Amino acid sequence: MIYFCVPSRNDAPTVGLVLWKIRRLLEDTPREYQLLVGDDASDDTTTEVLEPYHKVLPLMVLRSPAPMGHAATVERLLKEALRQSDRHKRDVAFVIPADFSADLGALQEFLKRLDSGADLVIGEATLEGETDRWQRLVRQWAGRILGRSVAIPGVTDVVSGYSAMRLVALRHAFRERTARWLRAEDWAANAELHAWTASGARRVEVVPVVERSDRQKRLGDHDAWSRAKSLWAARRVLAAPPPAPPADRSPRAATAKEAA
Repeated sequence: MIYFCVPSRNDAPTVGLVLWKIRRLLEDTPREYQLLVGDDASDDTTTEVLEPYHKVLPLMVLRSPAPMGHAATVERLLKEALRQSDRHKRDVAFVIPADFSADLGALQEFLKRLDSGADLVIGEATLEGETDRWQRLVRQWAGRILGRSVAIPGVTDVVSGYSAMRLVALRHAFRERTARWLRAEDWAANAELHAWTASGARRVEVVPVVERSDRQKRLGDHDAWSRAKSLWAARRVLAAPPPAPPADRSPRAATAKEAA
């Protein structure tokens, strides 16, 4: 079973497109999947947009009555996947933003890597449509700004919002955190999730994805300088994950032949 975890906050124009694209990509395969949408107290028309999808897709919407934030929403979705699954060694969770900024055509490559034995696959983004040089630089240097506690050998884009993980690796990684898993927010929360999950993974790999920055919502508090300050401030709450198990820890990018 694949649990697609889609955190959403006021993504009414795009969340339906993401769900439908997933369906189209999997309709010719025998894979079972469950769509989990975390509606973080959206005050737009997200509820109305999602309503008809319940009739045609395996969809569960987890709506919070008050805003929780990105990290808490992702964590809630992952915990729900763990709760629903009775085969953590086989089943996987796939985190995908609801803003339709990623080229979901890379989905099959993520699944291929998991099928071949990877426990964590991180999408390393190539930005397209980003005209702000400083935004590009902050994204490029985000991992270094956050520091060593979220570093993963061979992974350059630790703040990526696109990742797939075997549930058993997720369970092992956070077994010591019985309360809240993710203590950072936004990009830093993505890095925290990846670093901790990598600590429970035997093998980590990366897959290139195309991210269309011009499709993302551009909020005033997400200008380059504010984003950089937020990443630096997150260092105060980030903690290094427990030691990783002895295993293949060298991420392998998709070759041109594999990606074709």
